[in-house]
Order: sequence, then C-alpha cells, then structure tokens
Amino acid sequence: MSASRKSISHRALVAAAALLGSLAAQRALAQSANMTFFVTSAGPGKGADLGGLQGADKHCAALAAAAGATARTWRAYLSTQAAEGKPAVNARDRIGRGPWQNAKGVVIAKDVADLHSASNNLTKQTSLSEKGEVINGRGDTPNRHDALTGSQPDGTAFAAGDDRTCRNWTSSTEGSAMVGHIDRIGLRDDDASKSWNSSHPSRGPEGGCSQADLRSTGGDGLFYCFAAN
Repeated sequence: MSASRKSISHRALVAAAALLGSLAAQRALAQSANMTFFVTSAGPGKGADLGGLQGADKHCAALAAAAGATARTWRAYLSTQAAEGKPAVNARDRIGRGPWQNAKGVVIAKDVADLHSASNNLTKQTSLSEKGEVINGRGDTPNRHDALTGSQPDGTAFAAGDDRTCRNWTSSTEGSAMVGHIDRIGLRDDDASKSWNSSHPSRGPEGGCSQADLRSTGGDGLFYCFAAN
C-alpha cells in the first residue's frame, strides 16, 4: 500500500473513532437528560454542613445541570428535626411522586411507597452518581458508601432530642447524622446495616459531622438527589 493510501486509511479510522465517540457521548447525554435520581458524586466539602436543605437542593441542581439534566426541580433526600420553633421536615415528602430512574435509565422505584419498601431497586449497581458511575462501597478503597439522610427507614424525621441531622445540615462540628448505605446488599432492610436510608449514626474523633468524621466510618458527605417534578 502506498504512503498516500495509508495516510487516507489512517484518517478514515480516526474520523470513524471520533464519530463513534461523539455518538456515545450524545447517548450518554440523552440518558442523563432523562435522569430523575442520583447519588452526589461529591459533597460540598464541608462534611454534613450542606447549607441546610436549601444548600443541599442547590448542590443537587448544580450537579444535575453539569450532567445535562436541567429540566427538573431537584430535591435532596434529607429530613430535618423540629428546632427553634420550626417543624420537622420528612425526606419522603420532599421528592415528588416518582417514578425515578438513574443515569442509565434503570428505574429504582415507581413511587414513594415503593421507594420505602423491600421491593425498591436500590443497590450498589443502580445507585449511580449523576455521571452514571458506581459509588465505592465495602471492599473498595476508599469506601464511600454512607449517604446522609437524617431519616428513619420510612423516610420520616427523627423526633427532637438526639441530633441525627448535624443541626439540620448546618454544622460540621456538632451532632451526628443518620446515614444509609448506598451499596445495600440484598433486597431486605430488616438488617439495619443493609438499609439504603437508615443504617447508623455518623461518628468520629470530632463528633460525627466533619468531613474527616464522615470519611472515618465509610462516608464522604454524599447524599441522594431526586427530581420532584
């Protein structure tokens, strides 16, 4: 084969590869545009201080927008406890009616009742980030499987008293946060360690709300985001 023909062949291969890459990117973007659920790929970086519910919702919206899912109203799956004359807020009441699907188009729950039942489809392989990536869990380094929720298994807030929301998501120094496990194993939540939204309170050398505290027990300040419309 002459040098000119080799050059043309090489250019054709490069062009074909570029076209395939472009088509793959377009398909991924189209899937993300239809995404209605994800786990944050990263938290704001201040531990459980998310700037309250409003700050957490903004973080969900920013990550979704970066992934191409802009035509949604995003809500963080977080409860708050009654404090300073304000009533509690239940995570389950913030997230719309469903159904919800991840960045790959897989439905994780058809409605609120299904989400909080044993039949939901939340596992390590389906609880993906807004980028469509699996979150590190048990056996991975680092383990990042704790998701902040501040919630009981049915998605409701804890009674006032013991702090389970790091001062309603405004503190990185005081309190603790109830977390769930993103890499839930099995299809039953009778064992709390398997619960996607209510496994154990955070804890650490500084209390339970700093970024270091969350990382010390398998977290990283991540949380769930749902499209409420």
